[in-house]
Amino acid sequence: MAIEIRPREDQPVVTTRPTTEPASARVPTRAPEQAAAARTTKIEARDLNLYYGSFRAVRDVTMDIPANEITAIIGPSGCGKSTFLRSLNRLHELAHGARMEGRLLIDGVDIYERSVDAVDLRRLVGMVFQRPNPFPTMSIYGNVASGLRLGGGPKPADLDEIVERCLTRAALWDEVKDHLGAPGTSLSGGQQQRLCIARALAVDPEVILMDEPASSLDPIATLRIEELMLELRGSYTIVIVTHNMQQASRVSDQTAFFSMGEDRAGYLVEMGQTTTIFTNPREQLTEDYISGRFG
Repeated sequence: MAIEIRPREDQPVVTTRPTTEPASARVPTRAPEQAAAARTTKIEARDLNLYYGSFRAVRDVTMDIPANEITAIIGPSGCGKSTFLRSLNRLHELAHGARMEGRLLIDGVDIYERSVDAVDLRRLVGMVFQRPNPFPTMSIYGNVASGLRLGGGPKPADLDEIVERCLTRAALWDEVKDHLGAPGTSLSGGQQQRLCIARALAVDPEVILMDEPASSLDPIATLRIEELMLELRGSYTIVIVTHNMQQASRVSDQTAFFSMGEDRAGYLVEMGQTTTIFTNPREQLTEDYISGRFG
């Protein structure tokens, strides 16, 4: 099943590939120096303001998120990190009184244009939430296959192949292959989170959003999630919100630091390569946060 976002006449068409195409075939593995040389922008935010009623939660954010890398968003609680993340697949607009000003583009397409179908967009831009949320009435197999079945889905044999591939990519296949019919909620917390990642992969996204995906997990499960993110890097554009500075420094290529102004609105302080942000940030505020002087 192909997904299309219909752009304005002056913009290119954004499509995903059929779900039967292996994700690893979409973007070749590149060495770090090659990746830096070939970097392209996947997501663009331009003068983005996000509101809940009259309250402005995010103020004047302009930033570029590179394709097929991991971008970490860090900052103190309440600075709009999760609100910004949810705006990238229009989940923000589902909140009561929510609205946005500015522009958000994926591959040059303004995702808030009237012609863009939000359901199609959320297949293109998947979300993994802070707490694992497997569908409680579905089996492990059913959780992974759920998004595919909504649109009629592939043939059963193809579906079996896709489920196995996605569970394998989520580093879960070997642990669950003998009891795919068991409830998704029967798994441990870390396994449930990897199941949710497999579910997101099944609909063949190009972007994966992760909102503190390991905050409720033990250190061993957290390590598995981090290893999984690094394995997926290069095939997907990943944006992660995290309060864990060590996690951001370990897994991300780019880091964006958000803070909160006197008006309580979150804003982007600076963004750059993770090594630079953590060792030689431009702004004193960034250094103060990373060093634990506030937040």
